[in-house]
Amino acid sequence: MERHITKEVQIGNRWIGGNHPIAIQSMTNTKTEDVAATVAQIKQLTKVGCEIIRCAVPTQEAAAALTEIKKQITIPLVADIHFDYRLAIAAMEHGADKIRINPGNIGSRERVKAVVDVAKERRIPIRVGVNSGSLEKGLVEKYHGVTAEGIVESAMDKVKLIEDMGYDNLVISIKSSDVMMCVKAHELIAKQTDHPLHVGITEAGTLISGNIKSAIGLGLILNQGIGDTIRVSLTGDPLEEIKSAKLILRTLGLRKGGVEVVSCPTCGRTRIDLIGLANQVETMVSEFPLDIKVAVMGCVVNGPGEAKEADIGIAGGVGEGLIIKHGEIYKKVPEAELLPALRYELEHWSED
Repeated sequence: MERHITKEVQIGNRWIGGNHPIAIQSMTNTKTEDVAATVAQIKQLTKVGCEIIRCAVPTQEAAAALTEIKKQITIPLVADIHFDYRLAIAAMEHGADKIRINPGNIGSRERVKAVVDVAKERRIPIRVGVNSGSLEKGLVEKYHGVTAEGIVESAMDKVKLIEDMGYDNLVISIKSSDVMMCVKAHELIAKQTDHPLHVGITEAGTLISGNIKSAIGLGLILNQGIGDTIRVSLTGDPLEEIKSAKLILRTLGLRKGGVEVVSCPTCGRTRIDLIGLANQVETMVSEFPLDIKVAVMGCVVNGPGEAKEADIGIAGGVGEGLIIKHGEIYKKVPEAELLPALRYELEHWSED
């Protein structure tokens, strides 16, 4: 696929846009004022592959907390601001690497300019975010409802407002919970701008519906070469967002590395808790930077054969299980030792 090449933007210690790899984002769900809890969550997310983190800044205390949070993390921090322009300025003064605002809810032109002036002085990028749910009344009337065209026009109006203030260090985010409207909006905006695009399906939903909607929406957008950063928005643990984002990128061939887990469906031959085991394996392998495929099989009958295309696999039996390497049975272990045995093999994979 041909990539939609955008301008390069620096966010803290990371560059996005241009030919830089698509970066994975998430957002903390801790109270930002609680520095210890927020830092702990950011470190967990970083460990599994989060590359840019966003924190809500609803109060001056939250803005002030960014100073201490920044000292303890290694990835860029984006401050999420709604309504109060003073919070945007405070967040930048306390070390935010980027701010996310919707100029439409910040208020008057003077207030937006006050934010832009500080961003310009400190060379901090601004993410201009527009959601379908907050589309201006005039555009809803113009397009007879909320439409992709209306979302794009709203975003481009906000971008022009900031560009007219002499600042173009921008990232654009247009989101909708309507997947196909979101896809169409990205196709339209990619023809109108070369600012980097942050892509996501907003309010996608719980783990199942959110993953399906995000995989379809992000898949259709990214497969056209559109998108510089992504977030899979899920109602759940933010760690799940990173796992999903990595798998979407890997499935589309946009990112190598990371262990891919394949597992068989359960059937009458299954003699172990395959569902629980597969979930445990998926969580465990997320910390290994290996570009391999791991199979989790429910029985020793078909396990070795079905795991042939995987680099390594495990198959469960009654009280014991098999470790399978490159389609061949490597060794038998007691059922309780299957997971530790797999971990050991992954830890020593480079020695094979």
